[in-house]
Amino acid sequence: MAGAATQERGPAAPQATLSGESDKRRQILEGARQVFMASGFDGASMGEIAKTANVSKGTLYVYFDSKEALFEALTTEAKAGLAENLFRLDEDDPDVRAVLTRLGTSYLTMMARPEHVSIIRMVMGACEKFPRFGQAFYEAGPACGVGRLKAYIDAQVAAGRLRADDTDLAAKHFLQLCQAGMLTRLLFNVGHAPDEAEIRHRVVEAVRVFFAGYGPGAER
Repeated sequence: MAGAATQERGPAAPQATLSGESDKRRQILEGARQVFMASGFDGASMGEIAKTANVSKGTLYVYFDSKEALFEALTTEAKAGLAENLFRLDEDDPDVRAVLTRLGTSYLTMMARPEHVSIIRMVMGACEKFPRFGQAFYEAGPACGVGRLKAYIDAQVAAGRLRADDTDLAAKHFLQLCQAGMLTRLLFNVGHAPDEAEIRHRVVEAVRVFFAGYGPGAER
């Protein structure tokens, strides 16, 4: 009986180890986020990140062999997670206006968050020295989001609910219609983040203009 009990407990050990490693990695990334936000890429040090994350430098280097690797992981994973959560679109939902309204509202709400704006500023500041940061960030976030929206628009074109010859451009048009200069303003720290009323107004107008160009009755 004791042997059987031992066998039942055995497989749990690797899973527990993996969970512990995942928790430690998240702990390091959270410490890195705080330091990078406060000091920027150039001002941050691995020593300060280790201290803030409450791990030893040896442990830090087990997970990330350089500050560059840590910065890239932090920024791309944050952006990829954002794109994955925002662009969950049901291609079978026939109410395209409602789908786009929900997407636009969530998109602007997340884009306007101060921490999101700060991450974009950090990447822009670092990608001149490390161009791959910008490419990785773009592919994980904007390109991923556009790709998912394009797939939704493709399905709606096939169903006759939208008309578009270039669905990739149509996806980019919708997102740009929603933010329409808002992100640029926030990146330059001009004014405040939009409130619910402004977001609602922006999305309503974006959907209206989008359907004027891509609705089923739009002229081609």
